[in-house]
Amino acid sequence: MTRTLDATDLARVAVFAALIAVLGLPGSFPVFGGVPITAQTLGVMLAGAVLGPWLGALSVTVLLALVAVGLPLLAGGRGGFGVFVGPTAGYALGWILGAAVIGLIVHAGGRRPVVWRTALAMIAGGVLAIYAIGIPVQSLVTRLPLGETALSSLVFVPGDLLKAAVATLVVTTLLRAYPRGFRRTWRVAAPDRGRVGVAA
Repeated sequence: MTRTLDATDLARVAVFAALIAVLGLPGSFPVFGGVPITAQTLGVMLAGAVLGPWLGALSVTVLLALVAVGLPLLAGGRGGFGVFVGPTAGYALGWILGAAVIGLIVHAGGRRPVVWRTALAMIAGGVLAIYAIGIPVQSLVTRLPLGETALSSLVFVPGDLLKAAVATLVVTTLLRAYPRGFRRTWRVAAPDRGRVGVAA
């Protein structure tokens, strides 16, 4: 079921774009190939899970559009169009796909999010989908073989898995404490009958 974008949706998109930017304030530290480790992917994961696929992707797109016009919103105070022609370009653009994939899996079939599906979404969207774009672009920019670039990217995996675990914990806690924050109505599955499935 689709609905039009309203003022509340736009406000939520802005809030999550700001959250992703704020998570870049602690800075980052670069590793092999000039790609930094940052906390901003955690914000991308939360945007996709809470806002859903389309609004989650929109919030990331808004952030990247602001970066493109020069605002220093990426970790380390990076901004400007040059970000999108460097080794980090694919990872940044992969955030859009990642948020969409996370939202699609977390809210699959219009069902209330559960822990295992949320964790799966964080890994599939927050790690694999982002790497699927980030690694080939990094390889192209740095002119290193794809296999070597992929191997070097393994250094990111422990941190990204930690962020996926934290995002899963945050989403499941929010679901229990404030389900209205998701702003959606969930289809109640057979085993869940008798439980509240609405978050309006």
